[in-house]
Amino acid sequence: MKFVQKTCLSAAAALLVCSLPTQAATPSNEELYRIIQQQNQRIGSLENELRKERGAAAAPNQQVLESKVKAQQEQINALADRQEAPSKLDKVSIGGYGELHYNNLDADDRDNDLDQLDIHRFVLFFGYDWTENLRFYSELEIEHAFISGDDDSPGAVELEQVYLQYDLNRSTSILGGQFLAPLGILNETHEPPTFYGVERNDVENVIIPSTYRVGGAQLTHRFGQGFQVDLSVHEGLKIDAENPGDAFRIRGGRQSTAKAAANDPAYSVRLKYSGIPGVELGGAVQYETDASQANNDALENGLLWEVHSVINRGIFGFRALYAEWNFDINDDRALANGISAAQISRGEKQTGWYVEPSIKPFEKVGFYTRYEDVEGARESDVFDQWELGLNFWPHPDVVLKFDYRFRDQSLASQSGRDFDGFDLGLGYQF
Repeated sequence: MKFVQKTCLSAAAALLVCSLPTQAATPSNEELYRIIQQQNQRIGSLENELRKERGAAAAPNQQVLESKVKAQQEQINALADRQEAPSKLDKVSIGGYGELHYNNLDADDRDNDLDQLDIHRFVLFFGYDWTENLRFYSELEIEHAFISGDDDSPGAVELEQVYLQYDLNRSTSILGGQFLAPLGILNETHEPPTFYGVERNDVENVIIPSTYRVGGAQLTHRFGQGFQVDLSVHEGLKIDAENPGDAFRIRGGRQSTAKAAANDPAYSVRLKYSGIPGVELGGAVQYETDASQANNDALENGLLWEVHSVINRGIFGFRALYAEWNFDINDDRALANGISAAQISRGEKQTGWYVEPSIKPFEKVGFYTRYEDVEGARESDVFDQWELGLNFWPHPDVVLKFDYRFRDQSLASQSGRDFDGFDLGLGYQF
């Protein structure tokens, strides 16, 4: 009987060793895990048999079995090492987003009509993780389909983000490079499937101004139940303070870390709460030590503050934001440059706000309306606008959009820019 047991045990051990994958095979991680589990069970059975053998008189097959079990365990360990060591490709992340717009707007002055089709933007994400704590992140953007050497080329190629991030612990991280300023709702999260409307809202275009990217450093700390604070030091704005018509326009002051003047930096603080599912409440402050990056001109320091809320509960959604800039302007110098008193007044305090209720009664369809009021420095940037429309998501990462807009310019000199019309959009992220 013992002879039969020993013979069967020897055959089982030989079969186990032969059944291991050869060195040339390259099973997937899932297959490696399954093989390791199966072989561990078989090793356990062999070890039980060996204990029985050791309890009886020494058998000639005992040493053979021990050597084969040892050899098999070494191969199992080698398989486990192969499973745990990721390749470089496992450390790479790739993604992107893009959107196509069609605008059909009828203005009171026919010269201001808009009827155009535009690949508004295409963005590629690329990231690399050196370790669990240290990673690289970047976004490369092409706007308006193409660029050329001509001055009137419609497009641009831009770096939207490029930074390194290091996690000090589970709650605290630091980053350095070019990043999106922690302001408002859309500046950091603006992929087309994540918001309503073909065009981004005008408050976060004229006042914030999205997409607002800066070079510098940022410290992020998460604490309590859903609280987060972001502290940033970065390049400041370089706002024109001399040319009548465009003076004190915030959006034109973005430097985008392209040989950015850095003699007068800016500082940002953002506090955000997201401890309730579907709810984000936040606010931020940004201080500009010199918003024009120039001495002895009309524009000195500036302070932005904003508060916002994003609520999605059940089928109902709601977004709201208020933003306000206050600038220190030397009236005498501005008047000497030919800038009107009215424009100085508009430049000193620039504000914007909007409310956007929405409802998503079906899994793939949502409806919204938005009212916004903008008070910018330029005459054309003083208006209010109603908008309503719908989004259709055939897939969570793909969206078709329709909206209808009514704009009313507040200044009589801009009445020809009053318009109404519709927009169509196709957007995606991956």
